[in-house]
This record gives sequence, structure tokens and C-alpha cells, in this order.
Amino acid sequence: MVSTTWVQFLKGGLLVLFSAILAVMILQRGLMRAEGGVDGHRFVRLSIPADQSPQQVLQAAGYRPSGNPDPAWGQAARSYWHAHDASGRPMVFIHLPGEGGGELRECQTIQQRPDGTRWVNGRPLGEPNPDGSRNQLHPVGHVEELPEGERTGGVGPVRFLASLSRSKILLWRKEAVAAAEGTVTVFYPQPTAGKEVLRPGEHPKFAGIRQPGVLPKLNFLSLMLALFCGTASLPHILIRYYTVRSAAAARKSTIVGIAAIGFFYVLTLYLGLGAMTSGALDLTDTNMAAPLLARSINEWLFAIISAIAFTTVLGTVSGLILASAGAVAHDVVGNVLHIKLNDAEQVRLAKIASVVVGGIAIGLGILFENMNVSYLVGWAFSVAASANLPALVMLLFWKRTTYQGVIAGVLVGMLSSLGWILLSSDTFASVYGISRPAWLEMVVPFSQPGIVTIPLSFAVLVAVSLATRQPETASADAMTS
Repeated sequence: MVSTTWVQFLKGGLLVLFSAILAVMILQRGLMRAEGGVDGHRFVRLSIPADQSPQQVLQAAGYRPSGNPDPAWGQAARSYWHAHDASGRPMVFIHLPGEGGGELRECQTIQQRPDGTRWVNGRPLGEPNPDGSRNQLHPVGHVEELPEGERTGGVGPVRFLASLSRSKILLWRKEAVAAAEGTVTVFYPQPTAGKEVLRPGEHPKFAGIRQPGVLPKLNFLSLMLALFCGTASLPHILIRYYTVRSAAAARKSTIVGIAAIGFFYVLTLYLGLGAMTSGALDLTDTNMAAPLLARSINEWLFAIISAIAFTTVLGTVSGLILASAGAVAHDVVGNVLHIKLNDAEQVRLAKIASVVVGGIAIGLGILFENMNVSYLVGWAFSVAASANLPALVMLLFWKRTTYQGVIAGVLVGMLSSLGWILLSSDTFASVYGISRPAWLEMVVPFSQPGIVTIPLSFAVLVAVSLATRQPETASADAMTS
């Protein structure tokens, strides 16, 4: 367990250190205006005069407009135009409203065809391009307008945010078009003012704070509550308290840990904004933002960040598996089932539990393969906060907490949060791939469970503790009250 704690310390320290280095390099590079990503592709942007149609503008720019290849395009939520360039390459443009007749912007597409092949931007994925490269989605994420001109040069943390707030960032959104030859995912550009990017709720995950109605805001608050309370409740964090020598050392470890985590959270602000303006983002994989950002700066930095990220994953997984195995071998079998085992038998049982827990984790990883990791992190924190936090808090601050109350609170918190997650709309959409029954909207009205399941676990723990107090304890409480 001590070795696992050292692994956690080393990988966490390296993660904070190199994240700080990456943030410094982002500030040193500053912001620069661009028309495309790091691969050199310049996205087409055509202004439409008030007296011309999009078709006329495309023809004047040298493109050959074509009709919609499938009636489904006519039913899309946005207005798309299809054309071919001088080389015959098919292209898709989105018509964005604006001054005059608005403007046409180049889009990117991915289509999964019935024969199993994937087509990117109207051509097979990986097909050779005239320049020798392979056909794939172009990296995105750049500053389109910058008040300082072409670039800011090196800036400080405050000036970086100030310059970004006055800039225009080209973000990307997506829409699915159910064409006859396979669903087409259209990635379309969305010019966004920098001050809007910096305003809370720009990312779809946090959009609830901006949306009208109570439920989206409750979902956002539930996520924030889980992230706040879940940090102290994760099993691989809790086991660190078993390796300190004294209460003073535990407090010192807690303060250092909180300070390091807080500093890292500040760094993620600059890492995220740096990735958003780096021109290196992969539209199909939002989990690779930090490594791709590092790659846009330096290949060696990319290798180091990737290695640290991999080490962080292994360290976290090893800590979780060790905590789970210890809980099974010591707590469940020894304290709950009251089965006496010697040291060798406990070690053997812990090894078996490690394999079983690892297998379950692998199965869940395959099941949730297509989900963004940020959603999974939020759910993990929700389960940890619902199951562990009430027991920790009440054991520390409420003398009437009983063994039965803790067990009941942990079970109710864990089962209720897991049940809520499995019945949520996000799980039905991203994991099951089916529409959710209408009656579940009344039972599980939003996806993040923390705001419901954490108070529920507290309530169950208190109720069961009051109901299972020993008579002499109750009498003593009555005499002292």
C-alpha cells in the first residue's frame, strides 16, 4: 500500500509539473491568427453579397455547385450546400447568416457506409491525396480574428485571457444526417466571440447553466456537487491515509494534496484554451486535446505528456484495484461475513478480487467506449460522493453514527447513484443506442445523480443509525441532553 501511495505521488507530481511547463509554453507562444489547423489546410470562407445567391457565389469562386445527394440533407437542421472544386473533390458548405447574405463556410464530413467503409470529406478514409498525404479529417481549433493583428507574442496569464476575450475563435459543432448510404456526421464551423468562449456554459457538458428551465441547471449543479464532494471520496485517495505516521502527517498530506489539485485545476484552464486555439484538435476524439496540444508545440513534449498520461491512468487504476481488493479481502469477508482468514488466505483472496475487479472494469470500458471521458469522470465522482462521503463525514462529526448506519448509507448511495446513471438519458443515447421510455423522464429527469443521491445517502445513514443505537447509548444521550 505504501508503494502504491508513492506511485500516486510520483505520477501526480509529474502530471502537475509537466502541465505547468506546457501552460508556460502556451503563454510564451501566445495567440496567433490562422485560417486552418497545423496540417496547413486553409478552410474556405466565402462572403455572400446581398444581391447574390450561395450558388452564384460558389460558381464565382470556381466551384461547381451540385444538388443534395440525398433528400435527408433537405431535412437537416441547417442549410448545407454541396459543390466540387476544380479537381473534382466533393465539398460541403454551411450557410451561416450574417451581414449581406451571410457567408459560406467549408465543413468536414464522416460517413459510415453500408459496406463497412468510412468516407471522409466525400472520399474513402486513408485514400492518397495529390500531395502524398492520406485523406482524413483536418485538425481544427484556431483564432480567426485577433485584436493585436497576426499574433500577440509571449503574454502573461491575465493578458492571455484578456486578448482571448477580444478575439474570435472558430469552434466546431456536429450534426448527423441520416442519408440512404449511411449516416453522415457533418462537422461545421461556428465563429464564436472570445468573451462567449470564456463565459461559463460554452461547453455542451456545462450548457445547463445557460439553458432555460430548472432541470438543466439542476443537472449542472449536481455535476459540480459531485466533483466537489467526490474528490475526497475516491477509494485510491482514501487509502493514502493508511500510510501516514500520525494525524499531523495526515493533515499535512491533505493540505499539500488540495493545494496541488487546486493548482492543477488552474492549469487546465490554460491547457484547454491553448488546445482550443492550437489548430491541432481532432474532431473525432475530444479526449486527446492535451497530447495534441503538446504535439503542436514540440514532439518531445508530446511524447512526455503522453507517457505521463499513460502512467497516470495506470497509477489510478492500480490504486482503485488495490482499494477494491483490500475492501473485499479485509472488510467484506472479514468484517461483514465474519470469515476468519490468515494472512496468506487474505493475500490470495485479494489477488482473485483484483482479477475480478479488473475484468469488470474492462467490460465497463468496452461498454462505455464511445462516451467522452469527462462524462465518465463526473459519474465516477458522483458514485464516490454518494457512497463514501456521508459515511466519512458522519463518522467524523456525529457520535451517534452506527455500524449499521454506515453500511446502509454506503449501499444506498452506491446503488441509487448507479441506478440513476444507468437510467439516465445520456446512457440511453451513448451506451444503449436506443430511445429512452417516456416514463423514465419522470423518474430520472436529468443525468447527474449527485444532487439527489448524496442527500439520500445521508438521510438513510442518519435514520438507520438512530434506529440501531444500543439502549445504553440512547440512555446516555438522554441523560446528557
